[in-house]
Amino acid sequence: MPKVKVKRTKPTLDMTPMVDLAFLLVTFFMLTTKFAPEEAVVVDTPSSVSEIKLPDTNIITITVDKDNRVFFGVDGQGTKESLLDKMSAKYGVSFTEEEKKTFSLLTNFGVPVNQLKSYLSMEPNARKEVNQPGIPVDSARNELGDWVHQTRLTNPKVAIAIKGDVDVDYSVVQKVIQTLQDRKINRFNLVTDMENRPTNL
Repeated sequence: MPKVKVKRTKPTLDMTPMVDLAFLLVTFFMLTTKFAPEEAVVVDTPSSVSEIKLPDTNIITITVDKDNRVFFGVDGQGTKESLLDKMSAKYGVSFTEEEKKTFSLLTNFGVPVNQLKSYLSMEPNARKEVNQPGIPVDSARNELGDWVHQTRLTNPKVAIAIKGDVDVDYSVVQKVIQTLQDRKINRFNLVTDMENRPTNL
């Protein structure tokens, strides 16, 4: 009796669920991704083998660029708005609600307090074109110390990081460190690029 041959069919794979999953993942990442905020100045930090990481929140960043200008930045919109109110009271400069909102969205800035109002009132594109002179750190008018002090009063949990360019004059960084020490701040971080640890030690 002859055997009956069963007709073989090729297996099929339904790709619809996989395509749906891919689109869901793409949509999820598009909606949840936070882009790095644009900074007022870009610095080329020196390299080191330190593996200590900065915290993600509650941090003051003092940036010194290659032209020896000092920039100040702190995270948290609420912290920035309260900080601006305190500096406004200290220096006698009033800010509108719109200027406060603009300040709360800045990553960092490098203008003296007496120029801050006009800087905040500019259009975003005009602000990018401004050559910011830097925050004063000299002994006669050390505004950086006031920014740091008032920030610590606003948010006592803040940590401090100094981010200096590889070509900056050491004397400027020394002034920044001296400013912190004058405010009884002896604990701070220096931001560097990660370098491979030597293997021949």
